[in-house]
Amino acid sequence: METHSGGRSKQGIRAVARRARVSTASVSRALNSPDSVSAELRARIAEAVKSVGYIPHASARALSSRRTRTLGAIIPTIDNTMFARGIAALQKYLSSVGYMLLLTTNGYDLDAELEQARNLVSRGIDGLVLRGDCHHDALRKMLADNAIPFINVGVYRPDRPYPCVGTNNEAAAHRAALHLVELGHRRIGIVSALQRNNDRASARVEGFRRALSENAIKLPPQWLVEVPYTLDDAREAARYLLSLPERPSALLCGNDVIAYGVLLEAERSGYVIPRDLSVVGFDDLDWSRHLRPSLTTIQVPTGSTWQRAGEYLVRHLAGEQTIMHHEVDYSLIVRESTAPPRS
Repeated sequence: METHSGGRSKQGIRAVARRARVSTASVSRALNSPDSVSAELRARIAEAVKSVGYIPHASARALSSRRTRTLGAIIPTIDNTMFARGIAALQKYLSSVGYMLLLTTNGYDLDAELEQARNLVSRGIDGLVLRGDCHHDALRKMLADNAIPFINVGVYRPDRPYPCVGTNNEAAAHRAALHLVELGHRRIGIVSALQRNNDRASARVEGFRRALSENAIKLPPQWLVEVPYTLDDAREAARYLLSLPERPSALLCGNDVIAYGVLLEAERSGYVIPRDLSVVGFDDLDWSRHLRPSLTTIQVPTGSTWQRAGEYLVRHLAGEQTIMHHEVDYSLIVRESTAPPRS
C-alpha cells in the first residue's frame, strides 16, 4: 500500500509542537537550524521528538508522493564472512530490480541498532532488513509508526508476528550434536559465540544441549565457553578446554570461524584431528572444505537467504502477496574433522 510520508511528517511536527508547547514553526527551526533557537528550547523539543517518536523524513521533502526505492540493512559487523556473503547477494538482487541498499552496523548493541534504524528511516528507506529477532520493542514500534516494513534474516520463528527468513538454528545445532553422539562421543564440549543480544547463538546452544540431554550426556559447566567472533578468542577457548584435567573428546562450535580457531590451537598443542579431538562447525564457509583436515559443519545457503529477504520487501512494497515466515533448509556436511573417539 502506498504511503505518503509528507502527511506523516506534518502530523508528526504538530504532535511534537503540542508536546513541547511551542509552535510548529519553532519545531521546524529547531530541527533544521538548531543554532537559531535557544539551548533550552532545543532540549525541550528534542525530548518531545523522542517522546512522540517523530523522525524527520529528509527524502520525503522532495519525494512526498513517491518511494525512494532504497532499502536499509543493519548487521552486527562487517568483520564476518557470512554477513559479507549475505549482503553481497542482497545488493546484487536489489540492483537487478532498481533498488539501492544503505548498510549500517550495530556491534550487537540494541541501543546502537535503534539509533541506526532512526538514521536510516530519516534518510527515506522504504524497508529494512534486520539480523535475527532480538530487537528493541521501540524499534518495531518506530517502524510501524512510520509504515516501514521489515524482515528478520537468519532465523525461522513462525511463532512470532514478524516476517522472517532463515534456518531453524536450534534444530540445525541439534543435528550437529547428534552427529557426534552417533559417532560414539560422550565427552562433548561447546565453544559458542557470545549469546548476549544474539538469538542465533543462543538457539544453537539450546540445540546442542537438547541433543546431549536426550542422550543422557552431561555437559560440565566448564565445558561450555562463549567467545567473540575472532580466531584469537577461539584459540584461547580451545587452549583452556584442552588443558583441563578432564577434557572433551569432541567440540561443537557455534560457527566455522570459531571452529577454525579450535583446529589451529589443537594442532599447535600437538593434538591430531580427528584422532584426538573431533570438531564440528556451523555455516560452511568457503575455507571449511579446503582445510586439512576439512571441517564437518552445518551448511546454510546464506546468499539465497538474504536474497529472499530482499524479494520479500520488494514484493511487499509492490502490494504483492508475500509469505511472512520462510524456512531455509540446512544440511550436515560430514568431512575429515570428525571420527569416533579413541577407545
